[in-house]
Amino acid sequence: MFLLNSTLHPRRLAFVAFVGLAIWALPRPDAVDPRAWRLFAIFVATVVGIIAKPLPIGAMAFVGIAAALATRTLTIAEALSGFGNATVWLVVAAFFLAAGFIRTGLGERIAYHLVARFGRSTLGLGYSLVAADLVLAPMIPSNTARAGGVIFPILQSLTKTMSAANPVAAVQARAFLTLAAYNGTVITSAMFITAMVANPLIVQLAAAQGVQISWGLWALAAVVPGIASLIVVPMVIYRLCACGHGRNDEAPEFARQALVTMGPVKRGELVMATVAIVLLGAWIAGTFIGLDPTAAAMIAVAALLVTGVLRWEDVSTDAEAWNTFVWFATLLMMATMLGQLGLIAWFTELVRPLFVGVGWVTGFLGLVFVYFYTHYFFASISAHVSAMYAPFLAVALAIGVPPLLAALVLGFSSNLFACLTHYGTAPAPILFGSGNCTLGQWWRVGAVVSVVNIAIWLGIGAAWWRLLGFW
Repeated sequence: MFLLNSTLHPRRLAFVAFVGLAIWALPRPDAVDPRAWRLFAIFVATVVGIIAKPLPIGAMAFVGIAAALATRTLTIAEALSGFGNATVWLVVAAFFLAAGFIRTGLGERIAYHLVARFGRSTLGLGYSLVAADLVLAPMIPSNTARAGGVIFPILQSLTKTMSAANPVAAVQARAFLTLAAYNGTVITSAMFITAMVANPLIVQLAAAQGVQISWGLWALAAVVPGIASLIVVPMVIYRLCACGHGRNDEAPEFARQALVTMGPVKRGELVMATVAIVLLGAWIAGTFIGLDPTAAAMIAVAALLVTGVLRWEDVSTDAEAWNTFVWFATLLMMATMLGQLGLIAWFTELVRPLFVGVGWVTGFLGLVFVYFYTHYFFASISAHVSAMYAPFLAVALAIGVPPLLAALVLGFSSNLFACLTHYGTAPAPILFGSGNCTLGQWWRVGAVVSVVNIAIWLGIGAAWWRLLGFW
C-alpha cells in the first residue's frame, strides 16, 4: 500500500502553492519582464515553503527549481547556475571544517578550558560560554553546530552541577546561562562571514548590487561593535535574570574533571587546530596573497582528509551540509536572476518616492528598524535574508546611503535580530527546549537585548565605521 512520506504536510504544501499561484495571477506591472514576474511568484512560494516547511527545506528548494523549469521561466543552465557558485561551495566546505572541530573534540576542549579558567562566578561562567562560541565562530558556519552541538551539551552538564541549597538562585542562574549562551551565538554570528550560513548569501546579494565585501573587511567592521556587545549583553541579561553575585566553584571543577576524562591533546586535535589557524590566516590575508576564500577552505578540507582527521564518509554523509548546498544554491540563483531580470530595479524605483525629502540617515534608520523587527514574523534567518535583504539594500542605495555601510549594517542586522524570539534561528528552540527559562523571560530579554544591540552597533559601530572611512 502506498504511504505518504511522513515529512510531507499536504495542507501546508497546498498553502504554498496557493501563494505562488495568487502572485502569478496578479496583474503584472507593465515595467516588469514577464519572466521576472513568474520567477517572483515561484521565489515567494519557495520562501514561504521554507518557512512553513511542508517538505524538508532541501526538497522545497528542489521543487522550486522544478517549477521554474516546468513553467519555462528559466532555462536549465539558469536554473542550475547557483550550484557552480564559489560562495555555495565555501559554505559546504565550512560545514566539513565544523565537523572536524566536533569529531576531534577540539571545540569541546576549548569550551571546557574557558569554563575552568573563568567560570568561578555565574557571570564569569556565562562569559566563558560566550568566549568559547567566539573562538569557534570564524570556523563553524552553522550556529546550530556551535550552540546546539558544542555549547548546549556543556551548558546542560554545568546546570546540573549547580547547588540545590538555594533553589531560587539556581533557577536564575540556569536562565541566565541559557540566554547568555544563545545571545552570544547571535552576536558572534554577526561578526564573521563564515559564522552563519546566511552570511555568504548576504555577501553574494550585495555583490550583485556592486558592493564587494571580503572576509577580512566584514570581520574588521564587526570587531569593535561585536566585542562591545559580547561584553555588555551578558551583563544586561545577568541583571534581567536577577542573579546574585555568589561564587560557583562547582562549574570549574566539573570542567577540569571533564578535561581529565578527555585525556591529553590528541593528534587529530593538533592537526585540526593547525589547519584552522592557517586557514583563518589565509582568509584574513586572502586579498594580499591572491588566494580565493573558497579555494583556501577546500584546500583545508583536503588537508583534513589526507591526514585522517576527516573520513570521506564524514563528508559524503553530512546531511546538513548537502541539504544546505541545495537550498542555498537555489535561493542564490533565484535572487540573482530576479536582479538580472530587472525586478529589484523596478522595486527600487517604486519605493524611492516614499523617501523624497528625507535625508539618507533618517531614511536608513527607518529601513533598519523595519528590517530588524520584521524578524518576529520569521522562523529562519535565511528565509528573512532571501526575502528582504536585496530589496532593502537596493532602496538604501537609492536614497544615498554609502554602499558599504548599507550592505554591512543590513548584514549585521540579519544576525542580531535573531535575539527577539525563541524561534528566531535554529539554536533558539534547542536552548529554549531545555526548560531553563520561561517563554515570557525569553521574549522580554530578547526585546531589551535588541535595543542594546541596536544602540551599540549603530552607536559605537557607526563611530568605528566612520574611522574606517565607510561613510
